[in-house]
Amino acid sequence: MKLFRIIALIISLSFLFEANAQPQKRLYEIDVYPEKGEWNLPLNQNVNYVVNLTKSNVPYGNFEVSYEISEDMMSPIKEGKVRLHDGRGVIKGGSMKQPGFLRCKVFWENEGRKYEGMATVGYSPETLQPVTQLPSDFNEFWNKAISDARKWDLEPKIIFDAQASTPKVNVYKVSWTNNGWGSKMYGVLTIPAKPGKYPAILKVPGAGVRAYNGDISHSEKGVIILEIGIHGIPVDLPAVVYQNLYQGALKDYYLYNMDHRDRFYYKRVITGCIRAVDFIEQLPEFNGCLATFGGSQGGALSIMVAALDERVKGLVSMYPAMSDMVGYTQNRAGGWPHAMKNPNRHTTETINTLAYYDTTSFARNVSVPGFYTFGYNDLTCPPTTTMSVYNVVEAPKELMVCETTEHYAFQEQQSAAWNWVINFLKQCSE
Repeated sequence: MKLFRIIALIISLSFLFEANAQPQKRLYEIDVYPEKGEWNLPLNQNVNYVVNLTKSNVPYGNFEVSYEISEDMMSPIKEGKVRLHDGRGVIKGGSMKQPGFLRCKVFWENEGRKYEGMATVGYSPETLQPVTQLPSDFNEFWNKAISDARKWDLEPKIIFDAQASTPKVNVYKVSWTNNGWGSKMYGVLTIPAKPGKYPAILKVPGAGVRAYNGDISHSEKGVIILEIGIHGIPVDLPAVVYQNLYQGALKDYYLYNMDHRDRFYYKRVITGCIRAVDFIEQLPEFNGCLATFGGSQGGALSIMVAALDERVKGLVSMYPAMSDMVGYTQNRAGGWPHAMKNPNRHTTETINTLAYYDTTSFARNVSVPGFYTFGYNDLTCPPTTTMSVYNVVEAPKELMVCETTEHYAFQEQQSAAWNWVINFLKQCSE
């Protein structure tokens, strides 16, 4: 039994950190970067990539390594080998004629272990526009979806969790009705223990199926935080339950009915997030200032909720998923979950459905200040897609690009995002 609990804990932690895990240092490291240190270039300007191979941080190697050059998420347009001299080599990368991102990947194998490094430069990325077209009835569709969901009483349930609470923060297990009979959403609510009125954050999750514990540390800064799950199941179950669901009933949930706009999985997810705002609004401790916060899938939902609900005053979106998902239909990168990488899904029904759920469609309607951050080496939420989202936002916005990050955030990004939202909510509350 003890061994079973240890395994369950490991599984739970793997789900918890899957989206934000940063790479560990290795004995050998391959670093790649543009020779002139310029990560953004004008069209038609050639770029050279520098390769540095080190062992224990010391330049290492006088041999060949392999490389490939490709546009973001596309097949290689150039492959070859470059010889390193004292661990250093230079690769001629070429250029781009259209706005986008050009990536250089370097590969080396040693004693059965594979090593890889990459660098991605942007070509006029500030001019990128999404492939996805905004449906003419986009607002009508979502207004009706939200109105239909609100026909059901919210029926909020709030249970105090004495064991999880601290002297500074009260913790509650909560739930509310979503968009139909028996349809529930669940989360963990943290509220500063000191009596008073506070701003709030709706913290929306990255992809996966997992438990949630609430965000006590940030609530200590004087903020109510509602951290939610999206799957309509309690968020405090044993880890093995989430594992079984992730491998069973909820396997590939993000693809369910993606060819039907009224049955696509994310319809109930998005209405459930709006009803989470309804839940926050009825809290006696809430002062009326609300922001959304999330990364990856959560980065998409943060934008979506802010676009749909005028009660949201600001947002944080880190490497938003579901961005320009149909990009692959035009031979350029599409966003997670990359369903459209499969040409068999390039049907009229699917393309039309995804337009109602694409982050770029919602981003066009954002009217509140936001903080956005992502990296150029992200292969899950590619920069072509996240930059296309950022470019169509017309509201006040702040961008923090960390070019070398993949599908994670450096601590500096996390700190900047939290500092932005906490300061924003303080100003909103004045």
